[in-house]
Amino acid sequence: MLSSPPLRRVRLITLGGTISSEPAGPGPETTGRGSSEGLSDGPAGVVPRSGAGLFQQEIQHWVPGVELVPLELRMVPSPSLTMADLLALHAAIAGFGDDVDGVVVSQGTDTIEETAFVLDVLGAAARVPVVVTGAMRDRTTPGADGAANLVAAALVAASPDARGAGVLVQIADRTHAARWVTKRSTFRVDGFSSEPFGPVGAVVEGVVHLGGVPRPRPALPVPTGEAPRVAVVVAGLGDDLALLPGLADAGYDGVVIAGAGGGHVAASAVENVAATVARIPVVMCSRVGSGPALTQTYGYPGGEIDLARVGTVPGGGLSAPKARMLLMLLVASGATPDEVRDGIVRYGRD
Repeated sequence: MLSSPPLRRVRLITLGGTISSEPAGPGPETTGRGSSEGLSDGPAGVVPRSGAGLFQQEIQHWVPGVELVPLELRMVPSPSLTMADLLALHAAIAGFGDDVDGVVVSQGTDTIEETAFVLDVLGAAARVPVVVTGAMRDRTTPGADGAANLVAAALVAASPDARGAGVLVQIADRTHAARWVTKRSTFRVDGFSSEPFGPVGAVVEGVVHLGGVPRPRPALPVPTGEAPRVAVVVAGLGDDLALLPGLADAGYDGVVIAGAGGGHVAASAVENVAATVARIPVVMCSRVGSGPALTQTYGYPGGEIDLARVGTVPGGGLSAPKARMLLMLLVASGATPDEVRDGIVRYGRD
């Protein structure tokens, strides 16, 4: 008689978010970072309340070949997560022993791309697969998607095929690379995209299928100390971006501009961009959502060639949120201006 294969041990870490959310009321509350105390008018809405222990009980029978070991690390809405939280998450993953075969992280979908990208850049998946997931519908909504996403994420995290694939994001049966994934809908359960490359895999009938994954990149060192402040500013039609030069005075250590089209600003904004570059790093991304910021096509004032001349750093294929996280990590590590440029360019390549 053939013996059953040994169970694959997967650590299930929860941070909060919609996947953990239920209607507000008596019971465990989120931290003060998610509090709306004093706002009594209108609907109460849902708040993060349920964590790893309950999830493990609810989905364990759906993954009989996997032993889920829960760890509730945070219980907050995902916009309230901080770089300190992400570094604590990275430390928790790095601290797991050799008996762990994979890691699932659940959190709110609003900032999944930032969490997954930071973990990826810091090399969190170097030893075992790390899969980040969430839900677009809360636990009490008809057709809630959280349990299905957790099951699929656990299967991917337990799969030997996921080793060496970098940090992954599992949503609506599709597997995305952290490097490419972005949220593209406020309501659809399949509201994530990896344009222009597409998902790297899928879970079908409980079977993990992985295709091409991004080329591995060297991990950045884990920074210590207080996280730098980096702003994201969206450039619009005719906007002179007069607020930019004041960001350094307000205590910001860098800025990411989500420019129009291929990463462009109005001609009237160039002077303010140049004044900002003289004081803090400025990274140029595209606000479009698919395709890299351009580097050598448009030569008009405010085009990418003009902006490069005044010292901006091209963000390549990075979304503005990812470029912000990367710039925070680089500045926190004490990188020189040249090292900041090299780091952004390196990780901005596809």
